[in-house]
Amino acid sequence: MIVADASMIGETLADAEDRMAKAVEALRRELATVRTGRANPALVDHLKVDYYGTPTPLKQLASVMVPEARLLTIQPWDKGSLTAIEKAIQKSDLGLNPTNDGSLIRLAIPPLTEERRRELVRMVHKKVEEGRVAIRNIRRDAHSMLRDLLHDKEISEDQEHNAQEELQKVTDRFIAEADRVGQEKEEELLEV
Repeated sequence: MIVADASMIGETLADAEDRMAKAVEALRRELATVRTGRANPALVDHLKVDYYGTPTPLKQLASVMVPEARLLTIQPWDKGSLTAIEKAIQKSDLGLNPTNDGSLIRLAIPPLTEERRRELVRMVHKKVEEGRVAIRNIRRDAHSMLRDLLHDKEISEDQEHNAQEELQKVTDRFIAEADRVGQEKEEELLEV
């Protein structure tokens, strides 16, 4: 006789949903670092600065502010880290030229060319597809766990079938969310 254990199904689905939400959030953070024509502190969030021989996240060394739509200012707490921060920005893939006035670094964000916009849109599409793949991999893992429960006769075939349908609905919802996040970023990039 099969012992119907709905809590195992619920745990599996809840775990999959939680992991999918984290995948979408990771996509959101990843897309925030894509440069648009507008200043955004998230542009420099991922930068690591060689601070006394230790790669340190920029946000641990300085405050980043947006005084104007196309300008970022970076105010280090330790003036000795100014040149290290400047070098990290120059070495990064941002393509921005920092200006250092001795106490503050200014990053002017130039408007994007049409070619660069299209290139960035392609990059956004690629990142969104990676997010979709991550979500589908989570679905595959949960699907496998449900099949194992069925194989071990811990749930019935009907329960497994219903759980698979629920899993697909959750997957579809998160893939739509990833697409929406990508669409918003694409619109932001194409805005002139």
